Amino acid sequence: MTIRVLLADDHPTLRLGLRVLLERAPDIEVVAEAERGEEALAKILALQPDVAVLDCQLPGLSGPEVAREIRRRGLPTRILALSAYRYEHYIRGMLEAGAVGYLLKEEAPEAIVEAVRAAVQGGMYFSPGVADLVKAILEGKREIPQLTEREREVLRLMAEGLSNKEIGARLGFSKRTAAFHVGNILQKLGAASRTEAVVRARERGIIG
Repeated sequence: MTIRVLLADDHPTLRLGLRVLLERAPDIEVVAEAERGEEALAKILALQPDVAVLDCQLPGLSGPEVAREIRRRGLPTRILALSAYRYEHYIRGMLEAGAVGYLLKEEAPEAIVEAVRAAVQGGMYFSPGVADLVKAILEGKREIPQLTEREREVLRLMAEGLSNKEIGARLGFSKRTAAFHVGNILQKLGAASRTEAVVRARERGIIG
């Protein structure tokens, strides 16, 4: 059986490298490439490859959006996510969209053949660099903290580097109230500092 693969990434050099690597395997054929999300979706609908390797941040439709549409239409194509980032919200987004693997670009060349084969056999494959995080997500140990809308507003201003006094002035309450909200945010995110809270919030997709 020949495994038919579509590659979707907006970097031609990366696509070429992955194509060459995949086509060295006697059981794999790259049937199409795409630079944008809409192009990837159209080719998947037309060709129905066994596996689609999708960059998480495709121009136009993102990787998760393409994956969700494939899932919604009930297509048999298995999705492998490809990303330069190991942020939790990227991984969680692709998993929730139905991806069966997450490959870091820095590790993909050595692992992509194994990942493609695992996907068509009904398995999953994750780069070693994200394996522990994926396990935690799948086991439900990485719940996204429930912040109030006011706490989210304060968090966004923290990300801009504003002090408690400046946050209070921006949102119309006292420096003491701002400090109270900041303390709640740190506690909910399990962060020891404002900077760590912002980093964790971005990793989990709470703020952009």
